[in-house]
Amino acid sequence: MIYTVTFNPSLDYYLKVNNIKRGAVNRASGESLIPGGKGINVSFALKELGNDTMALGFIAGFTGKAILDEINARGLANKFIEVQGQTRINVKIKSVAETDINGEGAVIAPGDVTKLVKFLKRQLHPGDWIIISGSVPSSLPKTAYADFLDELKPPKGVNIVIDASGQALTESLRHKPFLIKPNIYELCEIFGIPHTSDTRKIAECAAMLQKQGARNVIVSLGADGALMVTETDQSMYVRAARGQLVNSVGAGDTMVAGFIHEYIRTGNYFKALNFATAAGSACAFTETLPTREQIEYVESLML
Repeated sequence: MIYTVTFNPSLDYYLKVNNIKRGAVNRASGESLIPGGKGINVSFALKELGNDTMALGFIAGFTGKAILDEINARGLANKFIEVQGQTRINVKIKSVAETDINGEGAVIAPGDVTKLVKFLKRQLHPGDWIIISGSVPSSLPKTAYADFLDELKPPKGVNIVIDASGQALTESLRHKPFLIKPNIYELCEIFGIPHTSDTRKIAECAAMLQKQGARNVIVSLGADGALMVTETDQSMYVRAARGQLVNSVGAGDTMVAGFIHEYIRTGNYFKALNFATAAGSACAFTETLPTREQIEYVESLML
């Protein structure tokens, strides 16, 4: 089983505005409201690819209920702990450029985290996966993911994946995750360096994260593809497929799902990275998360 953990889910409100004007009343030409949160996206993508997955996390208020209703309607196995406050609404404005306004999130207490830990402890078996991804709500410290794993103490043979930024990611490295997936901006922020497209420099930074505990590191490079350094001392790069950017939201989550799916299937890092890059590209080329057929078609363009 592949468990995803989303501490800070969201109800994503998409607005299409042909040419947004600051300081003026703008009219939307289209809108939609869908459940969001990186772990939830990963579980949706894994389910589409045919993997057994369960989405875990925290919800609050009427927005949390709306997320849960949609997850249940789509047949995704889940366990969400109800907490205080309100699950955030993220506003995604699609205009000449993409503009995101993300809310803070619900109020999660230490006891809420313990409830989720106790549930997960009863479920875990060797060979299972835990994917922890997304932002940490302001009610919790930046070390929340590392603290969660400290309390959980996953049994040997359980693979941990972390897709987060800043301290939430770096503090988790002591748990020796099987995989981490910073994007290029997050990687440069961690090391306090200017944005770079130098693959040698990117690989050096990824290798430093390995020295801090990560077994494998994928750095997503957006339209430029992805670079990976592995625990078998391999460094590899895959160029992304070319296409029209429609929606970048969820591309990194679909990449994580694609990698785990293909790695479980083949045990081959390069094949998994190639499929992951195709999955991320397919997501960027579609309005919503891509279907398996769309991912496989994009992968065929990369061969």
